[in-house]
Amino acid sequence: MASRLTVTRNSPADVQQRQVIVKLDGERFAVLLYEQSVTREIEPGDHQLRFDNTWVKKTIEFHITDGEQVVYNVINRAGRLTWWMVAALGAGPMYLTIERQPA
Repeated sequence: MASRLTVTRNSPADVQQRQVIVKLDGERFAVLLYEQSVTREIEPGDHQLRFDNTWVKKTIEFHITDGEQVVYNVINRAGRLTWWMVAALGAGPMYLTIERQPA
């Protein structure tokens, strides 16, 4: 039975700006905009996911068993000074939150 990895970006807390680049074990997995999702079959075992919104990078490690479905939700969120910096400078830092969804 195939193991499947899904990465979504659909949280209402997401600022709905900028793309999030997702790499699985160093290989490009997806480029997600708000309300997008990608699912792929992957080999069982230990893996590494790297998320990059061009401001912040986060890496997580996970294990997937044969036939398991693993789902992560990535949230591109604003910090305390983000909107002030956007207003003043035209750009500001966005932070990443990664949540593993229950099976």
